[in-house]
Amino acid sequence: MANSVVWCDIPVLDLNRAVRFYSAVLGTDVQKQEFQGMAFGLLPHVENGVAGCLYTSPTDKPSDHGPLVYLNVEGRHEKAEAAVAGNGGKVVKSKHQIGPHGFRSIILDSEGNRMALHSR
Repeated sequence: MANSVVWCDIPVLDLNRAVRFYSAVLGTDVQKQEFQGMAFGLLPHVENGVAGCLYTSPTDKPSDHGPLVYLNVEGRHEKAEAAVAGNGGKVVKSKHQIGPHGFRSIILDSEGNRMALHSR
C-alpha cells in the first residue's frame, strides 16, 4: 500500500512570509508557483511522493487546532527548531521522544498553524 496521506493544503495569510518560514525550517527552497491564476508554495518532495502546498484563501484560515501535519526534518531537527522563532514562528513543545517512532517538536508556523517537526 502507498502512503495513506498523499497531499496537504496549508492555509496561510501571507504567502511570501510563509514561503520564507518553511524554506528556513525545512532547510530547502519552497517553490512559489502559479496554477490557473492561483499562487501557492509547493513543499519539497520527491516525484510521486507525499507533498503539499501553502496557499491563501478568503475562507480557509490558519489554525492551532485540527489536524497535525508532521514535517520531515531528519538530520537537522535542532536546526529546524531553531529556525522557527527566527522566522516568525513559535516552539510550543521542544523536541521530545514519541516512543519508538522517533522525535517531534510542536510548533506554530509564521501564520499560526500548529505543525510537528519529526525525525528518527
